[in-house]
Amino acid sequence: MSALSAALSGVGSLRSLLPGAHVATGSAAATAPTATRTLTPPAQLSDGELLDGCLAGSRLMQKYLYERFAGRMMAVCLRYAQTTFEAEDVLQEGFITVFKNLASFRRECPLEFWIRRIMVNAALRQHRRNAPLVAVSDGGEYPQDLAGEEFTLSNYNFEELLGLVQDLAPRYQMVFNLFAIEGYGHKEIGEMLGISEGTSKSQYSRARAILKNKIERLDAQRPHGFR
Repeated sequence: MSALSAALSGVGSLRSLLPGAHVATGSAAATAPTATRTLTPPAQLSDGELLDGCLAGSRLMQKYLYERFAGRMMAVCLRYAQTTFEAEDVLQEGFITVFKNLASFRRECPLEFWIRRIMVNAALRQHRRNAPLVAVSDGGEYPQDLAGEEFTLSNYNFEELLGLVQDLAPRYQMVFNLFAIEGYGHKEIGEMLGISEGTSKSQYSRARAILKNKIERLDAQRPHGFR
């Protein structure tokens, strides 16, 4: 059983998401009638049907919803974390919030978008908790303004790009993700992180400069056939 599953086991109805979880015990379980019914395969259920099932208290639908989005949300969490362990913590906190607040989802946007916002907010909370403890070191000086500067990422797979982003100092990593990936404006980012709009712009420029520098170094080390 994973650390994430173990943590989820203590959250009310999320207990059923665990492998081997038991709902009934003792004689009640032994005498419970076995109903024969045809279940719709999870892949054929719409997000709305999963949501309706969760709101009706179906533990199976809760399991299906978690399984549908956990992989995609883990990819989001990894971009904001320094380690896989931190990403799992963010994912756990995020899904706890998701299941506690499903009734407040108004269906005005895709369910995945709503869950993604919750994961980003969980990452922000993690960042605020850790920020005072993190010593920032860039390893060099970089230009503050990279307007018009471009660099090619198509030669790198997801794991390589993720590693580059995770190597950024937390303040740069957070701003880069929020602006370049999530699409927030610098004014919004400033409000979210408690910094000025100008600071957000500056940190994003430095993050891009650091990434550009690292990518140029990697390109120089690669055989010509792999560039």
